[in-house]
Formats: sequence, structure tokens, C-alpha cells
Amino acid sequence: MTTATSAGRARAGADTATAVVTGIGVAAPNGLGAAAWWAAVLRGENGIRPVTRFDAAGYPVRLVGEVPGFVAEAHVPSRLLPQTDRVTRLSLAVADEALADARIDPAQLPDYSAGVVTASSAGGFEFGQRELQALWSKGGRHVSAYQSFAWFYAVNTGQISIRHGLRGPSAALVTEQAGGLDAVAQARRQIRRGTRLVITGGVDSTLCPWGWAAHLAGGGLSTSDDPERAFLPFDAGASGHVVGEGGALLVLEDAGAARARGARIYGSVTGYAATFDGAGSPRLGDAARLALADAGVPADEVDVVFADAAGERAADSAEAEAIAGVFGAFGVPVTAPKSMTGRLLAGGASLDLATALFALREQVIPPTRGTARPADDCPVDLVTGSARRGVRLRNALVLARGRGGFNAAAVVSAAD
Repeated sequence: MTTATSAGRARAGADTATAVVTGIGVAAPNGLGAAAWWAAVLRGENGIRPVTRFDAAGYPVRLVGEVPGFVAEAHVPSRLLPQTDRVTRLSLAVADEALADARIDPAQLPDYSAGVVTASSAGGFEFGQRELQALWSKGGRHVSAYQSFAWFYAVNTGQISIRHGLRGPSAALVTEQAGGLDAVAQARRQIRRGTRLVITGGVDSTLCPWGWAAHLAGGGLSTSDDPERAFLPFDAGASGHVVGEGGALLVLEDAGAARARGARIYGSVTGYAATFDGAGSPRLGDAARLALADAGVPADEVDVVFADAAGERAADSAEAEAIAGVFGAFGVPVTAPKSMTGRLLAGGASLDLATALFALREQVIPPTRGTARPADDCPVDLVTGSARRGVRLRNALVLARGRGGFNAAAVVSAAD
């Protein structure tokens, strides 16, 4: 990929608009809505629990991170319910919250000045499963016409765009767990090209038997039935990850336009890079270094790293080695808030980005849940137990890895 190089050229040239975050919406297993979720994060509250959305008794994995208390009818117009999957309903609710948080009325924006860029790993899996069941049990006449798009990776982008009349540059990205950062980077490019506002990030939900079969086939899941011990990033006892649903959407704006309207600014997206692993050569560390270079931020000015946190021994050791290679052993505080939610596919990285922005705003590092201390082959200063306060946070680095070799890194910086 040449993403970091092109971003660097844009920074060096005339097109140097700064992308700032003015609104955040969240749906997470430990809280629906940004306020509830952030309070739970600071408490170290666990959102991992037994599956309730389907009968998982016959499966070897029975723990999950489900978004609590989400009633679609309270967030989505009735006319959209028959044509949307749970993931799209969650996305619409989260986008509404992000826009309200930014105090933006899309109807007041000039035509074609705002767009939507989201990431998805699976699209509407549950909707697709239901229609396949109808096909094979009843016949093709019983398959919904909405199946033509409700399953698709781009459906969240499309439905958010239609709901709010956002007809500017839009896109959908599919890079698995890295998608949440890649989408924000694409939105940042659009801001630099003159787009005024972009809703961006990722939300995923694949909690149905068909989705479960795919997760099991992919491997890497913890088979523990103990919610407190199932997902332990960087721990010597790590035995795999837990799947979750949800994510975060951010409102990105041109800094000048945001300040002109008196917007509250969480922080700015100052750096980004993407790399791809070669055969036997992981490149997460390269992504981190390129993102720092793009931001113009030296390693000693990064105050916290939000880790990808695979929860698998080899992957955790490789990530710790990459972090130590950039910052030195135990050289920077590291945290993995996804230990409270599970891994949310494309939603995980954007939720980490939202966590980093809240951390910068409130000058606190949220904890990693469950892990008491990092394993001996993970030389990182892992924040465990409780939130770390009394710290000065200027810049945060967020890391993400997608299945198949995708790496992404983003730098966010505190508001002036």
C-alpha cells in the first residue's frame, strides 16, 4: 500500500487541511451511547458474557461481547426495519449520536459538502442467514428483495448517507480488524481534498449461527467459559480472543470550518499509515513508524499506545516486539480497552480511536482488563487494574491488525 506516502505528499504540499473530530457515537458491549460506554471503560467494566442472541450450547465457544439494551425500534424508523440488518440499525443509531454530539444538522450543510466512509468486515450477516433459510426451506419467492443490498459491506455507508442526505464523497472499506482506522484515514483524505465533513469509522455485528461458523472456521477464539479469563491480551495465559459487536463512528471536519462554527473539538487525526505483512515478515512496527512520520511526532512525544491486542500468545508477543522496537522496552504506556468488549472486527479500531480521543480530552489512560501483568516476552508498560491518572497526554498511537496481513496505525493529538 502507498497510503502513508500519499498522505505525506499531501502534508508537504498545498493541501494540508487538518481533520478534527467534533462528534463521537458509540455502541459497545460495555455501554450503549458514548457517555455510558466511557464511564464503563474508566471503571474497567466487562462487557463479555454468555451469548444470548442465539443458542450457543452446541458450539465450543459460548462467550461474546453483545451491545446491551439496544432496541432497534427506538432508533430506526419503522419503514427501515424490514430492509436492515442489526449491524445497519446499530450504525444508524451511532451515526445519529455522532451528529448530535457534533451539533450538526446535515440539512443545513451545502449540497455535496459531506460524505460517509465506513468499514465493515461482514455486512449484514444475520439478514443474509435469514434469507438463505427462507430460500432453502420455502423457495426463492420467499426471499426478500432487500437481500440484494442488506447483506452488503457498503450498506452502512449507503443507509447513513440516505438518512441524512449526505451526498459528498463516500466509500466503504473492507480490511477486517484494521478497517476502522483505514476508513478514518480515507475520510481524512477527503477532508484534505476540500470536503467539509465526513462521518467515518466502523460498526460490525455477526452474532448469528452463520457468523459464528465463520468465526470458528477462522480460528483464534478462546474456548473459555469464564468471562473474566477468556480474553487476556499480553498475558502468559492468553488462549485466544472473544468476538464482539458494535464500534464507533466519528464526525471529521475541516479544522477551520469547525472552529468557525464554534465546534467542540476532541482532537485531530494527525498521522496514519498502512502496511501489509510479507512472508514471515510482520510489518506492524513499520506502520507505527510511518504514522509517526506522517504526523511529524517523534516517538518520545507519544504518551500512550492503544494496542491491537489479539489475545493470542504469538500475535501478542509480535505486537509487543513491534511496540518495543519503536519506543524501547517498557518505553510508553500501553493499554487494550478491547479486553472489556472483545474484538469488534471493523468496529474495534474505530472504538479504540474514540477511546484515545476521550483519554486525551480527560488526561487519563483506561485500563486493560483481566491481564494482571504482561508475559515475559511482552516488554510493554501495560496499564492494568485501574485507570492511570496524573499523566500528560498529548499524542496517542492506535494500532490495528486485520486477518490476512493488514496493518494500520493512526496518531491522534489533543485539541489545542
